Amino acid sequence: MKLHRVSAVVALLAMLWVGAAPAWGVSKEMVQLQTQVQQLQEQMTAMQRSFDERMGVMNNLVQQDADAVNKLVAALTTLQAAMQKQQSDSGTKTDQLSGQLQSLNDTLDELKVRLAKVSKQLEDMQASQQSLAAQQATQQAAADAAKNAPPPDVLYNNGLRDYNGGKPDVAAGEFSDYVKFYPSTELAGNSYYYLGEIQFKQGNYQQAVQSYDQVLQNFPSGNKAASAQLKKGLALVELGKQDDGVTELRHLIQRYPHSPEALQARDRLRKLGVSTRG
Repeated sequence: MKLHRVSAVVALLAMLWVGAAPAWGVSKEMVQLQTQVQQLQEQMTAMQRSFDERMGVMNNLVQQDADAVNKLVAALTTLQAAMQKQQSDSGTKTDQLSGQLQSLNDTLDELKVRLAKVSKQLEDMQASQQSLAAQQATQQAAADAAKNAPPPDVLYNNGLRDYNGGKPDVAAGEFSDYVKFYPSTELAGNSYYYLGEIQFKQGNYQQAVQSYDQVLQNFPSGNKAASAQLKKGLALVELGKQDDGVTELRHLIQRYPHSPEALQARDRLRKLGVSTRG
């Protein structure tokens, strides 16, 4: 654009010079000027041609760069599509792996539950074996002790002698040995009764109730059953369980209405201010 302006300026100068010259002739200077103008125009034309050639080269380079950019964009698009497809495939594989992992976890949980059950069964078996071993050991110890124990009548008579002789602690030990070594004999019921009597006199009413219960549960037809029920009722009253004690005394009256123990039970119920009948 600048080259065209320069050419126009040069042509205008040439015209001014021509117009200013006399019509009758052209001077030497004018010829030289025209020659210089002609040379300048030729140089301008050469410069214009060179500029156009360079612009063509630049346009070609720009086009090449554009083509390269388009190819690069196409390659990136293809690569992105491939990556997205790979991610999609990977997601499917991940879901499959997650499902397999969940299945393995479920199986592991089931195995843990089974293992816990087996462990519990094993613990129960071990506890049963230990309990059985303890029972066997106890029975063996009792059998060994029974071999060295005094005869039942001797042991019972010794306990009764010490009980009547004011030696309750010694008598309690002898009666305890009797029920341990000879728990199934008739005199075992009497031994439990005297143990309850010793405990009652010492104020151990709860233990006395347990001893009297042994008489009533294991020897209900023994000669100490009525006395044991009477003393159990009295022990319950002493423990502050008056309703239970009253119930026990009323049962005694119903079962043994003409016994001396029933008479004592009626007397105690009157002192408690309650009826002999429920």
